[in-house]
Amino acid sequence: MDVDKHISRVPDYTAFPTVDEMHAELDELAAAHPDLVRLRRIGTSRLGEPLRVATIGSGPRDAVIIGGPHPNEPIGSLTVSALMRQLIEDAWLREEFGFRWHLIPCVDPDGARLNEGWYVRPGDQRAYAEHFYRPAECDQVEWTFPLTEGEHFFDRTLPETEAVMRLMDEVRPAFVYSLHNGELQGAFYYLNKNDPALAARLAGLATGQGLPLHTGIAEVPGAAPIGPGVYPTPLGAELAGLYGIGGGSSDYAARFGALHLVTELPYWADPRFADTAPTEREHRDVLATGVAEQRDLIAELKRSLAAVERDLTVPSPYRRSLVDFLDTYDDILSAWEELPDAGRPATVAEVVDIRQRTHTVRLRYGGTYLRMLDAELAAGNQTPAIRAERAAVGAHFNTWFDEAEADAKATPIPIRTLVAVQLGAALLAADSLTG
Repeated sequence: MDVDKHISRVPDYTAFPTVDEMHAELDELAAAHPDLVRLRRIGTSRLGEPLRVATIGSGPRDAVIIGGPHPNEPIGSLTVSALMRQLIEDAWLREEFGFRWHLIPCVDPDGARLNEGWYVRPGDQRAYAEHFYRPAECDQVEWTFPLTEGEHFFDRTLPETEAVMRLMDEVRPAFVYSLHNGELQGAFYYLNKNDPALAARLAGLATGQGLPLHTGIAEVPGAAPIGPGVYPTPLGAELAGLYGIGGGSSDYAARFGALHLVTELPYWADPRFADTAPTEREHRDVLATGVAEQRDLIAELKRSLAAVERDLTVPSPYRRSLVDFLDTYDDILSAWEELPDAGRPATVAEVVDIRQRTHTVRLRYGGTYLRMLDAELAAGNQTPAIRAERAAVGAHFNTWFDEAEADAKATPIPIRTLVAVQLGAALLAADSLTG
């Protein structure tokens, strides 16, 4: 199929939509096209937000598209919008794959609302860090599907997760697509089937849009790629012990034999993430430096939290996220330390990747900690300890941001490019199922 024809029709965007804007668009399209769009509620978020899905098409098979599985990853909300509008406008596209498309623009609206401060300022790295929110691992929709067999048992599914499960149980999908993104890395994908041909097409889609493929350290330590920039989808059972989570949407999709795809795209592009040339530094030394810097961050935030812990009164989601990070991240760093081939030269991509991960966790969780303290101050809880630690960690945050800026050689990626890649990947995956 001619994917370029469809991705060329993706419009320009200046911002990511708020949750209210997503709801308004669903209402608008369903009202304007009642013969094509079926809009219904499939559940309710933990704070009472309606979870809705738009269904388009009448084919014999079903595709479930999940936007916003992590609330700091809103590219997918626009991908759902672009795909929905193209399905409405293009009868050929509706009929070509034989699918009914079930489109969820945002599956974690509660978390999304806590990121809206930077949604309107995409490309601004400081705004992103200062308004960043990502739930604790056990509060993430993507990683709270049930695991009821094997060594790790998990049944603390969230209402949002249960809504997606009910939808899958109802339609028994042939294709499930979870729309993710990172921050500053190369583009990469997860695929639950060993399909080198599809993997090559997916990689070519990203590079064709000017995105570097990720060749640094795999997100899941030790993962071997199917092809450049495409990794086997990790199973929840493999990650549960390390991250303290349940299954993923891929685990649930496997019940139906569905093809499952994840697209992970950066907000900022740095060509060094695709540079596999060796450096003069040993991999083990680069890794040890990054691990030590990130353990220093954990120690500093733990010290500061201990200084204010008895004064805290606001049960904010920022506190829950921060504590989860401090309790679990050291185990992830230990998994890094166990990577093989540590004596070989590190590549350019690996050196940049490891350093960038230090910047990422500093700004993510330094920003989260400051939001937690600001919630206390806004509630009138202005104890000396809280005020002192707000000033101290605020100074650290400024230093961390300056260091990240000094290392940066990245530029913001146009949002339409990111949406085009995610939309094109959906069409490539669907096309692979028609042969």
